[in-house]
Amino acid sequence: MPNLRFTEKPLSEWMQKGGDYSDVVISSRVRIARNLVHQPFPIIASTEQAQQVRERLTAALQDEGVQAQGPFEPLVLDELDDVDKEVLMEKHLISPNLINDSRAGAVLLAENESVSIMINEEDHLRIQCLYPGFQLEEAWQRATAIDDAFERVVDYAFDDRRGYLTSCPTNLGTGLRASVMLHLPALAIMNQIGRILSAVSQVGLAVRGLYGEGSEALGNIFQISNQITLGLSEQEIIDNLHSVVMQIIEYEQHARSRLLDESRLRITDRIMRSYGILSYATMMDAKEAFQRISDVRLGVDLGLIDRASAGQMNELLIMTQPGFLQKTFGVKMGSGERDKYRAQMIRDTLSDVHVAD
Repeated sequence: MPNLRFTEKPLSEWMQKGGDYSDVVISSRVRIARNLVHQPFPIIASTEQAQQVRERLTAALQDEGVQAQGPFEPLVLDELDDVDKEVLMEKHLISPNLINDSRAGAVLLAENESVSIMINEEDHLRIQCLYPGFQLEEAWQRATAIDDAFERVVDYAFDDRRGYLTSCPTNLGTGLRASVMLHLPALAIMNQIGRILSAVSQVGLAVRGLYGEGSEALGNIFQISNQITLGLSEQEIIDNLHSVVMQIIEYEQHARSRLLDESRLRITDRIMRSYGILSYATMMDAKEAFQRISDVRLGVDLGLIDRASAGQMNELLIMTQPGFLQKTFGVKMGSGERDKYRAQMIRDTLSDVHVAD
């Protein structure tokens, strides 16, 4: 049986630490896509061929260089039940595509869950490194070290003109996707978020929701990532994203200062109303939960809610998801039942949260 400790707690160990600009930046992520030479890409591979790739990559864990970057624990997707897979996805350790579309899928997890290496997702190998706060460079350095360790053991598909070959042409070249998850409630409240995100798109970056491509930006949480992987070096991609995110952080911090200076009573009322509803509601759908958690998190960052509650707001982002609710309460739920259990989960969590004096 696989070790399921990875699905028992809502927050990965790496999320317990703050990181730079943690009042605005939730996390930094770097993902590297690679494929093995002389093996069909996952989208056209047979189950037997996909199994061979999985065996080859899990065998690489025995290499000293790879071990030095770990240790990593392999989890085979077929050996997990649906709820555990959903929890891993909600914690950003695996993707929906790995759950729904992969053959012979697996994930290699670091003990503190800051590294997850997906096997037979859209590509044979997807190395993902997650850091708290704004630590994009640190995430990149860790990811490239792991990539180098694997490349010494297995041969990657590479072309002198096109760079690393990937299943999707948008990942050709470096195979690098870097992203930063931002909480931007003040810009949203002041109706500036549309202008900011439009400008971000015009400089070649993508804006997505909490769970990446195709997901809604609930709770004023946005992922900003690079779109171009070919024609730029890895460092140029990281530096470009870093520069744009720094500007967004400054805009959000300025907007928060303006809210306190010009509309303190109104923003305090909004935050306290959300705090009260979360504390006493008996039904809560996901969209409302995320919006009100966003308000309370803003209250924490503005000093209106007990600072010790910041970690609990991060926990609630995961704890209120369908998979984790079912994992916690041990029952399968329809949408109505989820709303009831979600409200209960929030009430129990907020019982220890205090309004600042």
